[in-house]
Amino acid sequence: MHQLFPADWWQSEADGKCRCNICPRHCLIPKDGTGFCKSRINHDGKLYSMAYGYPTALQVDTIEKKPLRHFRPGTHAFSVGGFGCNFYCVFCQNNHLSRAEYRERMHYRYYSPEALIDLILSQGSECVAFTYNEPATWSEYVRDCAIEARKRGLSTILVTNGYYTLETAKDIFPLFDAANVDVKGFSEGFYSEMCKARLEPVKASCEYFKNVCHGHLELTNLVIPGKNDSLEMVDAFLDWVESKLGIDTPVHFTAYHPAFEYHDSPKTPRSLLDSLQEHAKQRGFPNVYLGNIC
Repeated sequence: MHQLFPADWWQSEADGKCRCNICPRHCLIPKDGTGFCKSRINHDGKLYSMAYGYPTALQVDTIEKKPLRHFRPGTHAFSVGGFGCNFYCVFCQNNHLSRAEYRERMHYRYYSPEALIDLILSQGSECVAFTYNEPATWSEYVRDCAIEARKRGLSTILVTNGYYTLETAKDIFPLFDAANVDVKGFSEGFYSEMCKARLEPVKASCEYFKNVCHGHLELTNLVIPGKNDSLEMVDAFLDWVESKLGIDTPVHFTAYHPAFEYHDSPKTPRSLLDSLQEHAKQRGFPNVYLGNIC
């Protein structure tokens, strides 16, 4: 039987409802209901994680696939993913995980944090990366695994959309050596229309991770033709990176391919990515990379 784990980062509300505070959605969850990410459930006025201990994607990747280019290059990261996301990106490239949900009566293989780290060490990986779906949705497990990983000499990596409250970020971010944050586009309009989310909390997370926690940060921008590829939007993104994070921050422009619910834009042409890379380099950015190119 699928077991539930008592959640953190929540508070009780009237009529047995629970207010989840992991991310800026602050979902108000009724009894027997779940939040937006479908990973946390209210049972009898208490909030539980349905995801704790139940990874659904386990794979060894090169660290460059995360993508990280300036953190432990040439090493391997054991990638761990589950179900659920606190965004709803209509163009999601991993919707088989992000839009899936845990079901209480389904059987999933359980890995305690200790068992997961045992598995990773047996595979010879030097790092553990929480990736594929959004790590924020199972922050209790991510936290406990990161603590165990550090005890046993593994580097810790977060691959995330950056949609955290400061309350959660204060507990999670210091446990991670490196992060890649996917900054989807650089306008509130884009985030609202294409991700059902907001940009400002993402910016705040990036700044907190790098400037307060002093973690190694790299940024990814999935370039969607006609949606977030204007030079005006790209320059706004680069302006923010330069002024708030530092011009040496590695930036990855990656190719979009039609997926999930969005097929209105063609796949990103290589020429567009090349032009954005050249533009950023002309502005003085020394670490600009391209990805997801077929």
